[in-house]
Amino acid sequence: MRGLIAVAGFFFIIALIPHAAAFDPLDPNGNITIKWDVMSWTPDGYVAVVTMNNFQMYRHIMTPGWTLGWTWAKKEVIWSMVGAQTTEQGDCSKFKGNIPHCCKKNPTIVDLLPGVPYNQQFTNCCKGGVLASWGQDPQSSVSAFQISVGQAGTSNKTVKLPKNFTLLGPGPGYTCGPAKIVPPTKFFTPDLRRKTQALMTWNVTCTYSQFLARKHPNCCVSLSSFYNETITSCPSCACGCENKHKCIKSDSKLLSVVGINTPRKDNAPLIQCTHHMCPVRVHWHVKLNYKDYWRVKLSVTNFNYRINYTQWTLVVQHPNLNNVTQVFSFDYKPLVPYQSINDTGMFYGMKFFNDLLMEAGPSGNVQSEVLLQKDKNTFTFKQGWAFPRKVYFNGDECMLPPPDTYPYLPSFAHHSSVAVSTLLISLLLLLIVLV
Repeated sequence: MRGLIAVAGFFFIIALIPHAAAFDPLDPNGNITIKWDVMSWTPDGYVAVVTMNNFQMYRHIMTPGWTLGWTWAKKEVIWSMVGAQTTEQGDCSKFKGNIPHCCKKNPTIVDLLPGVPYNQQFTNCCKGGVLASWGQDPQSSVSAFQISVGQAGTSNKTVKLPKNFTLLGPGPGYTCGPAKIVPPTKFFTPDLRRKTQALMTWNVTCTYSQFLARKHPNCCVSLSSFYNETITSCPSCACGCENKHKCIKSDSKLLSVVGINTPRKDNAPLIQCTHHMCPVRVHWHVKLNYKDYWRVKLSVTNFNYRINYTQWTLVVQHPNLNNVTQVFSFDYKPLVPYQSINDTGMFYGMKFFNDLLMEAGPSGNVQSEVLLQKDKNTFTFKQGWAFPRKVYFNGDECMLPPPDTYPYLPSFAHHSSVAVSTLLISLLLLLIVLV
């Protein structure tokens, strides 16, 4: 009996692992919510507005954008779409006259590109699938399109909810739950004097897991300080060394080939040869020490020749971020997921200045300095206190060096005793010479 209980407990724990992996302690409520609002009935179905809200504080969807998919519950077809399109039409040979936009059982939806004709646009559409994070730019964290569904139910009782939702953003990593019927969304007219509501609404929640997105980290952290000549570099093969034989040296003649920097459809990287083999490196340098303040220099370097990181974000966890005095070249926002703890902050580029981290090369880095006020009760440079606890780039956790390799604070007492001993020996030799 005990064996059966142990086995059952084991499978229960295994079943919980995906959910635990998708939980982010620095953004516990972060998710992407997809909302379907049925706005009107048609002779054989309905017209719905599908809205995608990115409620993640620091994880955005960058180019080439999101891809949304699902499986129809019955034999539904998509008659038309505004603000988005399916990637395939499927087999519509049984239809005569009007041909549906898509007849596939499991359609795949992508956003339209900027600049499409006005009659194909919809509110919050046509951004190439790029979604900003909620913490960085709430107004740009929404995407929406309109869809006309046929061969579906024509009432709240006959409509069947789609199943098996999938979201690529742009690669794997998101897991979507089942669609759930929720109270109908309410809308206000432009004059705010009348309130209307959807005929039916259901929600789908998608959460992100770095373990599902990739086998290795996507970035690493190196450290240095003014009080120690040692530079702690990123760990070797921090991001895996699978691409070690495909990397390009910084002085390679291949870099002058036309089109070498063009991104590929499969997003395959072209990384500069380094010992860490990471696309991105974050460097934290303890620069200066004042009486009441201390200063840190932050640098982010791109080693990928094929990707420009747009709307990048850098999240740092450090106990003294509760006393940030000034950030010089980045925008900064404290993240307080737990009201009693203020040790996490988000850095991101200033619009039209450094919000674009260029591809690998001379321009492939951004940097800023941060001035922090000392808390006399907790402030110390000893035992690695001056260095971050966690670092995230674009929502993915970066690999930190082992703690025992951090630049250490020199022991002034030791150096003082050595100096005194040296002075005493010199005096003794001088006395011997004189005698």
